[in-house]
Amino acid sequence: MIDAKDYLKKMSAELDGPIKSYIGDEEPKKLMDASKQYPYAGGKRMRPAMAVACCGAVGGDKSKAVPLAVAVEYIHNFTLIHDDLMDGDKVRRGMPTIHVGYGEPTAILAGDALFAKAFQIICDLDVPAERMRDALRYISQAVWDLARGQQMDVNNEGQLVTEDVYIETIKLKTSVLFAAAAAGGAIVGGADEKTVRAINEYAIELGLGFQMFDDYLGIAGDPSKTGKSVGNDIRKGKCTCMVIHALNNIKDPAELEEFKSVLGNLDATDEQCARAKDIMEKAGSIEYGLNLARQKVDIAKSKIAFLPETEEKEFMLALADYSINREV
Repeated sequence: MIDAKDYLKKMSAELDGPIKSYIGDEEPKKLMDASKQYPYAGGKRMRPAMAVACCGAVGGDKSKAVPLAVAVEYIHNFTLIHDDLMDGDKVRRGMPTIHVGYGEPTAILAGDALFAKAFQIICDLDVPAERMRDALRYISQAVWDLARGQQMDVNNEGQLVTEDVYIETIKLKTSVLFAAAAAGGAIVGGADEKTVRAINEYAIELGLGFQMFDDYLGIAGDPSKTGKSVGNDIRKGKCTCMVIHALNNIKDPAELEEFKSVLGNLDATDEQCARAKDIMEKAGSIEYGLNLARQKVDIAKSKIAFLPETEEKEFMLALADYSINREV
């Protein structure tokens, strides 16, 4: 069996050169340096790895998917720059965020520059014109949906939303770029429309499971491994499926009021957040969130069961499992 984490490290190393090859030493240097910081810093690189793997899984030439993989990684990092600015985050990957290190105007421009470069790369894909257009349709739709999802996330802050709204929000914020990478890779690999759709659906479900598990780590993860304070999501009032479940399933009225008093309280102490977590555990909410993430991953894996047995398919299945079994 393939170890997804090891395979990701291998693919990340292989993609490192191409990712660093598209931004030259142009002027102004400040903008170039700001644009390079996130994509050059590494990370899991799950999206570009997925693009290459999905190309190979349908029998395509994986080298032709590398430019698409780079483009997807640039788009992902463009969203991170803007997300950090909107959220006021000060550190990412152990470094000052772009808006802290270079100022807000340059951060906005760096995001824009990565976005533009990504589409320039896609336009030069070594595939028939119709396939390039199909890939562009998936990628451009994903960016549109990302913007919608980000606004929904902003709108949801401090609000009690339904589980359906939560799932739609994380689908747009997280899943759609996974899916565009996967579908794009399959398109470059020459897959037919039915196969592209199935691979797109696989990645949508994987992305949902990934984000649900990320939310789980935000409540129940080990801070020494995640690098996140366990109480932050509670303090911010982040309306995850676990919080929605808790608010609907805490039986003791006093505990419900206690939980509500901590949720969204930016001044809540670590002790209060720990108590809120205990109340969620008692209500079965943390287990509920984890099980929901597992269900999404099971659906993801079922979507690609028909693909021929290859190393790339094995990685795609392993990646789905990894998305809900990681420590960070």
